[in-house]
Amino acid sequence: MAKMISTDELRALSTEDLQAKLKDAKEELFNLRFQAATGQLESHGRLTAVRKEIARIYTVIRERELGIGGAA
Repeated sequence: MAKMISTDELRALSTEDLQAKLKDAKEELFNLRFQAATGQLESHGRLTAVRKEIARIYTVIRERELGIGGAA
């Protein structure tokens, strides 16, 4: 996941695509944390960006559960 995805782009995705993106983002976060722990991480800002992306995905999924927002 090289680029940030906006909330509007996430809302346009299907639930299955959101789940796939969530899985990919969690794997990337795990790898970044591992790199940080071993001193190999070059871009510490990427950790924050991936955490925020995961939060955005969870937000869109929750909006759909509650029937809030665009693509419910």
